[in-house]
Amino acid sequence: MGASRKTNRDHAKKTQRPMPEDEAIAEQLEALLTPAITVQENYCRKLGLRDRILNLPLMVAAVLTLLWRDVAGVTELTRMLAREGFLWVKPTEVTQQAMSQRFLSFPAELFERVFKDLLPHLRTAWHNRNQRPLPESIQFTLTKFSRIWIIDGSTLEALFCKLKSLEDIPKGQLAGKMATVIDLMTRLPVEIWFQENPKASDIKLEENILQLVAPKTLLLLDRGFYHFSFWLQLIEKEIHFITRLKKGASIKIEQVFTDSYSLRDRLIRLGYGTTKTPFITLRLIEVRSGKTWHFYLTSLLDPHVLPPYVVADLYQRRWRIEDAFNTVKRLLGLSYLWTGSINGIQLQIWGTWLFYAVLVDLGDAVADELSLPFDSISLEMIYRGLYHFYVAHQKGKATDPIKYFAAPENKDLGIVKQQRKPNVKLIVAPFPEKQRGSDQFFFKASSGTPLTTAMQA
Repeated sequence: MGASRKTNRDHAKKTQRPMPEDEAIAEQLEALLTPAITVQENYCRKLGLRDRILNLPLMVAAVLTLLWRDVAGVTELTRMLAREGFLWVKPTEVTQQAMSQRFLSFPAELFERVFKDLLPHLRTAWHNRNQRPLPESIQFTLTKFSRIWIIDGSTLEALFCKLKSLEDIPKGQLAGKMATVIDLMTRLPVEIWFQENPKASDIKLEENILQLVAPKTLLLLDRGFYHFSFWLQLIEKEIHFITRLKKGASIKIEQVFTDSYSLRDRLIRLGYGTTKTPFITLRLIEVRSGKTWHFYLTSLLDPHVLPPYVVADLYQRRWRIEDAFNTVKRLLGLSYLWTGSINGIQLQIWGTWLFYAVLVDLGDAVADELSLPFDSISLEMIYRGLYHFYVAHQKGKATDPIKYFAAPENKDLGIVKQQRKPNVKLIVAPFPEKQRGSDQFFFKASSGTPLTTAMQA
């Protein structure tokens, strides 16, 4: 018997029926997005784009419906549009071919502009909530910095086209690479970049980062941005960072702040004085967990500004951007691309991140209602719980999704994650002395992420 063929479940075509639309959620989406869409409709007219049936409001509603209601494809979406409409769009008859072609050609720039118009409103909503606590490391760091951002890139999956108009396009080629900036405090996206080359190095993003990031920003970077000249440019702009030390790095110790069984905090010099590897002075923090040492580099040279355990705890939270990638690619379907055109891929990217931002806003509102940290809330279970809210709303048992998800009787929906280990108070002393178990205090599983995975990222 021959070997069984391996399949990627992310590329499996959806066959289930779409989730029914709920009036309460539809009204909230309409209220949230209508102002941004209206602004961009005016921009469309300035560009000279003629008004047509498949216009900006309809296309935004179509993309959100594909994501929110888990629609199997454009053919099913066209049937839904003809019979019931969706969100703010009334029933409209269009051909499946016309809808497919519109996904290929509709300017992705307009979705980007809607997304960026929406973000300030979501940030304002975040600041208006004050019941959910922030992690101690973030609270402490925000007394020194204006913002904490995470930056990383992710390669998009191979193309598995849904649109009939793309049947002749070869499948299996990677669709490019996206890079994202996430605000660690709000968890909302700040910026998204797309590159057609899926093998593009993160170094290609350095100029974009330097143009985007303002002084008094702390960046959490993975080792893809391990570039001394780039680091020096950040420091010159009063932008600081935390990253990981590469294996085999040659270091020269210049000053020792702490040297104990479980913690070493030292000032070091890296580089060889060449153009590619200029000398740079950084702080190396090493934290012991069991028999394993974890190494962190930061441009913050004073332990009073950023104590060693705060540095380690913050870098562990860099994993939140991996959670975001997992949500948009696996839960919201960005691993299954609708179209092989570059414009169509960008349209799906912007539409998916737009819906992700709305989902984060809903999750944060639930966290605030429960007075719990955002990390305690499962965005996946909120997304899956929309069906249960729909049923309850139809039966007259619920009117507000936030109240519904926070209600004690709906605990079984899994909106609040199970806490595996008790929280331990963060040590914020700049020169912490050796304490029993202090090397274990922040090495705990959080948000369902295994420690070993998070620390090796």
